[in-house]
Amino acid sequence: MSQRTNEYGQPIGEEVPNWTGRQAPLRRPMQGRYTRLEPLSFADHANDLFEAYSLDKEGILWTYMGVGPFSTFESFRAWMEPACQSNDPLFHAIIDAKSEKAIGFASYLRIDPPVGVIEVGFIAYSPLLQRSRVATEAMFLMMARVFDELGYRRYEWKCDSLNAPSRAAAQRLGFTYDGLFEQATVYKGRNRDTAWFSILDRDWPRLRAAYEAWLDPANFTAGGQQKRRLADLITEHRG
Repeated sequence: MSQRTNEYGQPIGEEVPNWTGRQAPLRRPMQGRYTRLEPLSFADHANDLFEAYSLDKEGILWTYMGVGPFSTFESFRAWMEPACQSNDPLFHAIIDAKSEKAIGFASYLRIDPPVGVIEVGFIAYSPLLQRSRVATEAMFLMMARVFDELGYRRYEWKCDSLNAPSRAAAQRLGFTYDGLFEQATVYKGRNRDTAWFSILDRDWPRLRAAYEAWLDPANFTAGGQQKRRLADLITEHRG
């Protein structure tokens, strides 16, 4: 395709015909096979979450987050009560369908409805949630809301460039690495170079097919082991 130009011969981006701004995410649950996401509620989720996070004895899961660790329930309350009222970030508790307990949270943030861009972040998986079908399905449900329900164009993931588990998770989940923003911010008294990743709306149909295949109960043994990796299914559906 040839590069579009304006009347002065300057290169310009492709047209986005009939584009209109999108709606901000609503405060309503997302239901899956293994998990349910609910708007974060102190009354409904605080006790379960504090108990789940307390299993992380060393507080490692908070290393690359701007908050935590929380050594007492009162310190957790001081952070969580305002977080429950926030619209950006918009937090969701991640509920295990088997136990019906909240075992982590994630949020939409930097929400920009006029241009259809939104970020997933502020993700805190307790030890009960890490490396599980629940964790992967939670990310799938959040993507599905953004692309299928709301019609956004771009879905972002950002993390401290030194956070190797987060970078690996982004790539496993199908995000494309966009680049490094050096000295992007300061948190907990230290520098953060931010790694940027994204999924575009044109990527979503093949990613959705890969997720649906991976989450199918037939993809797991009786002992819960995956038969095919999500990364392999994403590659297969890329064609």
